[in-house]
This record gives sequence, C-alpha cells and structure tokens, in this order.
Amino acid sequence: MKEKFKLTALEKHWILYDIGNSAFILLVSTLLPIYFNALASSGGLSESEYLAYWGYAASISTILVAFIAPICGTLSDRGGIKKPLFMICLLLGAIGCAALGAAWSWLSFLVIFVIAKVGYSSSIVFYDSMLTEVTTTARMDTISSMGYAYGYIGSVIPFVLCLVVVLGYEVIGISQTTALIIAFILTAIWWILCSCPLLKSYRQTAMAQNVNGNAILDTFRQLGRSFKEVSKQKHIFIYLLAFFFFIDGVYTIIDMATAYGTALGLNTTGLLLALLVTQIVAFPCSIIFGRLSAKHDTAKLIKICIGCYTGITLFAVFLQSQWQFWMLAVMVGMFQGGIQALSRSYLGKIIPAERSGEYYGLMDICGKGASFVGTTVVAVVTQATDGMQWNLFGATIENEGLAVGTLVFLFAIGFVLFCKADQLNRARNA
Repeated sequence: MKEKFKLTALEKHWILYDIGNSAFILLVSTLLPIYFNALASSGGLSESEYLAYWGYAASISTILVAFIAPICGTLSDRGGIKKPLFMICLLLGAIGCAALGAAWSWLSFLVIFVIAKVGYSSSIVFYDSMLTEVTTTARMDTISSMGYAYGYIGSVIPFVLCLVVVLGYEVIGISQTTALIIAFILTAIWWILCSCPLLKSYRQTAMAQNVNGNAILDTFRQLGRSFKEVSKQKHIFIYLLAFFFFIDGVYTIIDMATAYGTALGLNTTGLLLALLVTQIVAFPCSIIFGRLSAKHDTAKLIKICIGCYTGITLFAVFLQSQWQFWMLAVMVGMFQGGIQALSRSYLGKIIPAERSGEYYGLMDICGKGASFVGTTVVAVVTQATDGMQWNLFGATIENEGLAVGTLVFLFAIGFVLFCKADQLNRARNA
C-alpha cells in the first residue's frame, strides 16, 4: 500500500506564508481597484484614466522590484541574512497594506500601494528561494503546488471577513470608506500572523561560499557574474526568457481583472464574488496539477497551462456581461495556480540549491519585468484608443478589450521559447 504523503513542519510553515501573502494579492485584485475607483472618480478621472493610472502604478512597482529583486536574491545567499531581509520586506508590505486607508487622494493612495507592493514582491524573492531548503527535489513540484493551492483557499478566510464588512457596512453602521479601511487592516494582520511560524522555524542551510568582504559590493559583483553566467547557460537563460513572456499575461490578468471589469461597467458585488470563486476553484486545481506532475512531465503541464491562458485571454477580449466574467473567473482559477507553481519548481530543479536566492532573484526580475510590460501595454492601448469600438464576428469590442487582447502575443512568444528551453534541458540531462 502506498504511503500517505505527509508534510514536514517546515513545509507546513512555508505553505502557511503563502496563505498569508495571498490575502494581500486577493485584496489587490478585488477591493483595492474599487477603492481606487472611488478616489479617482472624486478626483475627476474618467474610467479610461482610472484603468490607465492603475496600470501605471502596477508597472512602477514592478520596475522597482525588477531592480531590487536580483540584489535581494544575491544578498540572501550570504549566510544568515536571508531571514532578516525576508522579515523586513514582509513588514514593509504588511504595514503598507494597513496604511492604504490613510490615503487622502488617488495619487497618495497609489504611492502607498506601490510601497506595499514592492514589500510584498521583494518578500516573495526570499520566500521562493527557501523552497530548495524546506523540501527535497522529488517533493518540490508537490510542495510548490500546495503552497499556491492553500494560499488560494486560505486567503478566502480574511477575504470573506472583509466582504462581510464592506458589503454590510450599512447594517454595521459605518461608512463604506471606513469598511474598506478595516478590510486593509484585517488583511495586514492576517499576513503577519501567517508569517510568524516560518520566521520562527526557518534556518538558512544553503548559502554561497567565499562571500567575505563588503556585502553590498560583493552583491553587485556577484550580480554581474550571475548575468554573465546565466547568459552562457542556455537552458536556464532561455527558460527565464520564456518565463518573462508567458508569466506576463498571468500577472497582468491578476493585477487588472477587477479594474477591467469595473471599467466595462460590471456590477461591483458580482465582480468580487466572481473573484472569490476564482480562489475556491484554484485550490483543488492547484492540488491536481501538483499530483499530475508526479505522473506526467512538468514541462508538458506548463505548455498546457500556457495554451489555456491564451484561450482565456481571447475570451476576455469579447467580455461584455456579468456571466461572462464569472466564466472567466472559473477558467483563470483552473490554471492560475498550476502555471505559477510548476514554473517555480521547474526552475528549482535546474539550478544549484546553494545559489537559489540568486537565481530566484533573476526569475523575479523576469516575472516583475514582464508584468511591467503587460500592465503598461494595457494602460497605453486603453488610453490611446479611448472611446473607440470595433465590431468583430457580430460582437462589439470595447477599447479595453483590445488592450487585453495584446497579451495573446506574449503568451505565444513564451510558449515557443519554453519549448526551446525544455528541449535544451532534455538534451542536457540525456
């Protein structure tokens, strides 16, 4: 009889952090765009300007992380420094999340949002690099998938509490603005509490050798060597390039979903409930992908996810009604966790564990650099085509739909490059 798969205490604590930080991402995907829309409307911004500025804010945060991430990653490989840096970044993100309610205008809100998003994204660099230390190579796909899976379903707990406060603010006897501020604080508290077990139990076991001297100078020197080395290791370089393109669409859809639906004039409550469904659907589907990876080739599963996301993007172009957004939410939930988890563990299998922080820092610069491209393209195309409409196959396409449709090209490029990277990895392991 096959032995039941059991998690170690450290694996459980690592997964628990995903449950904590996922609450912030769910907040960013749902309530934050709505709160920003209210601030933007009171500030005299149009719907297209609202979507564009939200996209620009997301782009600025990703540019900052794209510069910070590889430095953080290289620094984290020094002995004993990974956990303190991880703690600083998560606190920056959580405190920034709680401070969002202190914004007095749409511009100040975006500034605080960028700070919180940078803290969150930087913490993920350290968190991802811990994967090679908290589990074994054989368990990596499963643990990575479980991180995303439980992150999705676990983040529903604080989100439901936030929804009760936000949607029932009149019954409670508070204003909607106050309700949203409470939601920001609840999410920040949840994030910090879920981080405590990992902060207590994690000990850095894999680290780079011969790193004596000035930490900052050594980091920049090592960063320069990393870029040179990765460019020579084609199997890693092309994979990271492929990741840059296909994860672009994934992150852009996550960042812009609610803003896109709001710009199309869809019902706010319906949007929030639909995205709640995304989290619920993503839980079992992420687990399924983790189990499938034990029986099927990880690369093949990633290719399936990229293909399905291309179809999802094309469907989003023609989105006009509430039920279509619900279908979109379900389809995104089916593949979102799978493509993120398998991409993370795929890299972990082709890099040396003692340099995991360095390589995951490079991966993060690709991921965040990519989402900068996606959100910026959506924002620019939305503004450039403001007020335009097109008729295709009997359906009316709004300018926002055209902007989202540009993501198809990025998925296509990512698919081609990933096929090449996988071919090189197979040849290398033959």
